[in-house]
Amino acid sequence: MGSVRTPAVAGMFYPADQQELHTMIGAFLREAKPADHAPKAMIVPHAGYIYSGPIAASAYARLSSARDQIKRVVLLGPSHQVALYGLAMSSAEQFATPLGNVPIDKNALSQISDLPQVKILDQAHEMEHSLEVHLPFLQEVLSDFTLVPLVVGDTTPNEVAEVLERLWGGPETLIVVSSDLSHYNDYVTAQTQDKRTSSAIENLQPEKIQYDDACGRIPVNGLLALARKLGLHATTIDLRNSGDTEGDRDRVVGYGAYVFE
Repeated sequence: MGSVRTPAVAGMFYPADQQELHTMIGAFLREAKPADHAPKAMIVPHAGYIYSGPIAASAYARLSSARDQIKRVVLLGPSHQVALYGLAMSSAEQFATPLGNVPIDKNALSQISDLPQVKILDQAHEMEHSLEVHLPFLQEVLSDFTLVPLVVGDTTPNEVAEVLERLWGGPETLIVVSSDLSHYNDYVTAQTQDKRTSSAIENLQPEKIQYDDACGRIPVNGLLALARKLGLHATTIDLRNSGDTEGDRDRVVGYGAYVFE
């Protein structure tokens, strides 16, 4: 069976009970609009489900038509707990959630292991919610898939783009970048800032997304750089903040969902 990475965030960011988790995600997905075809890449938020779950679901619902087609998910999220340079792989064979285990795609990791910005660093994965909150969504909307989990630290958008280009694949591969938007502004300020960030994403302008605009700005900007090179089109499908979903409007966190086709 190999080593299994067990969830550190269950109970804090999502329910630890299997049935409760299944029911919650199902409710989010039923409220979202499906699409006729699945995107190649997505940017989705990673807060607790009561805050960002509906926004994340608006993107994940669009994968229903490719449930049996997508076989590999490349998942990138920013490091919140461990300072690191580059992108961190995990040595685990599987990642676990209350919904079951997700196998790690070791063949895919071998395709990027020679890059100087990529290394194995299990500590970066131990408490990192920016990746784990997405796994139950993926388990609900896809059938069988492998995972390429990468925690992104201090690196450049071009170095992220280089990794993504090697793993890009065809319709069997989905790219997911995990990021929230602005943090702890008042409601109106957050709306203004997040609309500006959304415009930069839609126009594939990584140079316009700065430190305070998105906690996952480095993987976001790497995806934008590659999407611009490959001629993809980006669309905002949901843009809200915690003042819209749960909590007061004095200090909010912004959440956006974006698809690339």
